[in-house]
Amino acid sequence: MQPGTKEAQPGQNCVLKVQNLTVVLANRTIIDNLSFTVAKGESLTVVGPNGAGKTVLLKSLLGLLPHTGTVEWNRHIKVGYVPQRLPFIREIPMTVRDFFNLKGHSADTRDEVIGSMDFPRAMLDSQVGALSSGQFQKVLIAWSILGKPNVLLFDEPTTGVDIAGEETVYALLEKLQRERGLTMLLVTHDLSIVYRFSTSVLCLNRHLVCFGPPNEVLTPESLRELYGAEIKYYRHTHD
Repeated sequence: MQPGTKEAQPGQNCVLKVQNLTVVLANRTIIDNLSFTVAKGESLTVVGPNGAGKTVLLKSLLGLLPHTGTVEWNRHIKVGYVPQRLPFIREIPMTVRDFFNLKGHSADTRDEVIGSMDFPRAMLDSQVGALSSGQFQKVLIAWSILGKPNVLLFDEPTTGVDIAGEETVYALLEKLQRERGLTMLLVTHDLSIVYRFSTSVLCLNRHLVCFGPPNEVLTPESLRELYGAEIKYYRHTHD
């Protein structure tokens, strides 16, 4: 792990504790003095404009980027990660089965994951490059839960996915969290799913703008500060 990133025991119900996280890349401050916590079983959504530091935040939490401040993970956690884009994988001539086999888990483990996701078994013999964007995202999510992590990090899981595919991806994430008791950190541009998916929201624009339950912190004032303009946002309710 990078300096400032460590295993710890932040608290029985605390999965992650971040204090004074600052990330400077190429002499430019990308994240400035950020602090927050994530509780066990929580769904935290990170929102903000382009260039706000959202992807940098996830990479810093994983120890992939140099930073100052501290990132403390509970010692009992195991993290799965789905990055924003993996276009090079789709250019490699291999089947979905080959892709899963790269991770080195047994066929029984792979089949258990596929079964839990209503994953069409016929897709295993499809070329990765022939999948639709929505199918490819399902493959990446399945890949991320091989090894049974208890924390999942997703960076824009519906990038390039059509509306029907988006609904499938978010429904799948909800199903996984409900059935596996997962803690999830999700980066998105889509404010419309925040109330549906999140127990907490972190508004980031290089520094912390707001953090807490969406219905308490997503105010017109905080959104104006976050995006620098008046944002028309309508809360959607779901039965």
